[in-house]
Amino acid sequence: MTFFRESFIIFRRQLRTNLRNPAWVLIGIMQPVLYLLLFAPLLTPLTEQFGATNAYTFVPGLLVQLGIFGALFAGFGLIAEWREGVVEAERVTPANRTALLFGRVLRDVLQLLVQALILVGLGYAMGMEAPIQGVALGIGLTLLTGAAGAAASNALALTAKSEEVMAPLTNMLMMPIMLLSGILLPMTLGPAWLERVSDFIPFRYIVDTARSAFAGTFVASTMLWGILWAVVLFVLAVWWGTRVFRKENA
Repeated sequence: MTFFRESFIIFRRQLRTNLRNPAWVLIGIMQPVLYLLLFAPLLTPLTEQFGATNAYTFVPGLLVQLGIFGALFAGFGLIAEWREGVVEAERVTPANRTALLFGRVLRDVLQLLVQALILVGLGYAMGMEAPIQGVALGIGLTLLTGAAGAAASNALALTAKSEEVMAPLTNMLMMPIMLLSGILLPMTLGPAWLERVSDFIPFRYIVDTARSAFAGTFVASTMLWGILWAVVLFVLAVWWGTRVFRKENA
């Protein structure tokens, strides 16, 4: 109970900090809207090739993209807090080091949930057809993946301690994930060798699971791999983040 109480204290402070700046709230809400309104029309010529009814059947890929890339930038705020001495002030308290990380991750997950609901709602309004249970599974995977990304981003931020270092590292990670996970387009469009390379990208299995869930196709093997990789990435990211917080405190 102490862990959850400490996590909630950190979460509440982080949330209040975000709400004091309405610009960030507006940007967070507009991001999924722009993804859907600007990207989906580009896919209209490809819908028949994939046997889809309309371009908005690509919402699952956009959903996972939102979870991954939105969370990867979460650590930039932590760098500012470290520079202002906020992180050091938290470390001198007896608070659990995982709670210091978990509270921040909860803030990012809440923001991601709001964005995901907006994106799915717009998808339905524009003609997307998906079963509710599939949508719930897709959003759940997105939140778990986003939590992993946020935890890893915070760990990277506390390690780098500089936006000049973290920005190129984040962009370097984003490029192969974007191109090889099938987020934008299915990897079956590419050559065989590129598809084989993408087999080593864990996010590809998460994207495939989300797409299958939104299509109402609950294949056991696909679901298993996607959920397994999401859980593994989350556990590894939280372990790394907690380790960095403890190391910095030592």
